[in-house]
Amino acid sequence: MTPYQNLHFAIGEMAYAIARADGTVQKEERQKFHDIVAAELKCENYGFDISSIIFQIMDKENNSSEDSYQWGLKQVRLNSHYLSPELKATFIKVMEKVAIAFPPVTPEENHYIERFKNDIEPLHGDPVYYNNEKS
Repeated sequence: MTPYQNLHFAIGEMAYAIARADGTVQKEERQKFHDIVAAELKCENYGFDISSIIFQIMDKENNSSEDSYQWGLKQVRLNSHYLSPELKATFIKVMEKVAIAFPPVTPEENHYIERFKNDIEPLHGDPVYYNNEKS
């Protein structure tokens, strides 16, 4: 995968961590999660369904929310040179939408959202990279 694709995959896994923070992800939550990721991340630049892949991996590995969050954050940091201000804002929106998809928003979900905002805030991509990705 490219760094840009890795960023999308990582944010999908971090969003999954939020969806899972209040317990297991139910069938209807899976569909909602899929819809949010598909709508917000617009992954048409590559030929796979990122939310389906994330669920397959998560179901197989049975990672905790914390493990998923930490892995995703590591990938975001490693690929942050492709993190445009617009992509950063989209990622925050995805995290928030996943949390509010099935009310109520739990303290655990709020914790992950605030933590994500704090963790991503100091990361600034390089326009040479992220402007080139749009071409």
